[in-house]
Amino acid sequence: MNEQAIDLNTIKAAQKATWSSGNYAVVAKILEAGALEFLERVGIEPGTRLLDVACGAGQLAIPAAKAGAIASGVDIAPNLIEQARARAEAEGVDVRFDEGDAESLPYEDSSFDVVVSLIGAMFAPRPDVVAAELKRVCRPGGRIVMGNWTRDGFVGAFFKTIAGYRPPPAGIPSPLEWGDEAIVGERLNAGITELRTERRSYVFRYPFPPRDVVEYFITYFGPTNQAYAALDENGRESFRNDLEKIWTAANQSHNGSTLVEAEYLEVTAVRG
Repeated sequence: MNEQAIDLNTIKAAQKATWSSGNYAVVAKILEAGALEFLERVGIEPGTRLLDVACGAGQLAIPAAKAGAIASGVDIAPNLIEQARARAEAEGVDVRFDEGDAESLPYEDSSFDVVVSLIGAMFAPRPDVVAAELKRVCRPGGRIVMGNWTRDGFVGAFFKTIAGYRPPPAGIPSPLEWGDEAIVGERLNAGITELRTERRSYVFRYPFPPRDVVEYFITYFGPTNQAYAALDENGRESFRNDLEKIWTAANQSHNGSTLVEAEYLEVTAVRG
């Protein structure tokens, strides 16, 4: 990637605005069951120093703290950090939440035993910088565990549809490259003693039909919300229709609800 050809400040400001729009905490709440399954596989021992990168409203960091971890979370969206702090306080859990950038984590070297990122760090514009930061803040012998959408899974088609209406910035690698085993291996190779990857399914389950799922994502999910807001009336109707087609095609439910399985790559790396 030619960093000279892109304006990182503009891109980061746009990403911050995107993830601050809608209300990702609402989206994450319905997806929490999958997040808890991911966290269970991570395996948290009491006293584990854990960092959740791109933590959203705390859907990993808070249950990790309940399991005995000394948990921290960092996210680029200040409203999500505020929601995470409020949730932790309401649930009586001690978690540190910081506003910050996955490309410049506000922590000392080797600060954490486990560094996790579920569908989060993959969206930062400079993946090599992200990889270096994840490794930097993880102690030697500690683990980095990621969950990243794949290009050929349902979410790959979902983001391709969004990009047809709101193209991503030129010069930025696709976030979906983090769902490619070979590319992940190249990015995390240096300083890693062990790397394991496995493709898994994340279940999207909604008690309403695909058309209502589309409205839900337009309202609450930042990328869809921002793409929709930028369109005229005709474009919005076309956008809705295209999204409804892919949700309907993938829907495994036949009782008026929606159930879609979305593939992601689970990555576990041990820092040398």
